[in-house]
Amino acid sequence: MSDPRRFAATPLAATPEAPEGLTATVLRQLVHRASLAETFLTGMTSGEPGQFTVFAEWPRAHQLHVSPDRSAYEPLLVAETARQAGTLLAHTAYDVPLGHQFVLKEVRISALTERLTLGRTPAEPVLHITVTDVDHRGARPAGFRYEAEIRLDGEPVATAEMAANWTSAAAYRRLRGGRTAATVSPLPAPAGLPPADVDRPLPADVVLAPSDHSDRWRLRVDTAHAVFFDHPLDHVPGMLLLEATRQAVRARTTGDRRTPVSFHAFFHRYTELDQPAWIEAFDKTGAHGGDMQVVGQQGEATVFECEVGTVGG
Repeated sequence: MSDPRRFAATPLAATPEAPEGLTATVLRQLVHRASLAETFLTGMTSGEPGQFTVFAEWPRAHQLHVSPDRSAYEPLLVAETARQAGTLLAHTAYDVPLGHQFVLKEVRISALTERLTLGRTPAEPVLHITVTDVDHRGARPAGFRYEAEIRLDGEPVATAEMAANWTSAAAYRRLRGGRTAATVSPLPAPAGLPPADVDRPLPADVVLAPSDHSDRWRLRVDTAHAVFFDHPLDHVPGMLLLEATRQAVRARTTGDRRTPVSFHAFFHRYTELDQPAWIEAFDKTGAHGGDMQVVGQQGEATVFECEVGTVGG
């Protein structure tokens, strides 16, 4: 019988030369996705210490990240792509084990929406990333902050800055007090706002439900949603909270239809699935133009807050 280790060690030099462009995504586990369709990264290279180039592909059709009229990419696709880039870097460049849990602490993105138009083929953005700070627990990295410039066809289209930390599965279980995706019973999702009010074509993608106040909504969480809950979770994911922010701005500006183009969010604590959460939007104090503030509350606590820059209206 042949030794299987011999085949595992066989170099790949003899394989056919790959065509220019995309050949495959990175391993979906490296970006914490269960679905290949939700895995947007295709590769990575490193340069000077803390400098990386990450390659991605954006699909021409997507349930959330492409505009309803299929003309443009949504700015929050930048956030998801940059988030995936962070997990990829952590696992491959900073030796974070795959079983560790990641926690987003801060997200900041700004997009030039006029440059996010769809082409006749999937877009292939390039992220130029600089890790600006690394936190340590003892000798091991425990978190980092990084900045990214996103380019399409060599032209800048967006910037991103993120801060995240990570912890072992055992430490996470202790932190969560035994709360897991299997033990938490999510509240039933209430009826959502009309999809047109939040610029979504499908009722399933609406994450806000009406309340007694025009600028306040209940967070609508459907754990069967194929994008937000690509895999089971024990809390509301940060990307759903960013989408709630986007929808709150849309709902509050239905008359003049302001478009969010920048987000600066801080996540203060986990948003739980078995308790109601509330989203409130208001004009940012002292802001110029269309800046707004969106805040998430659960019980007596503020779970996240996000400053949003808008255009249009």
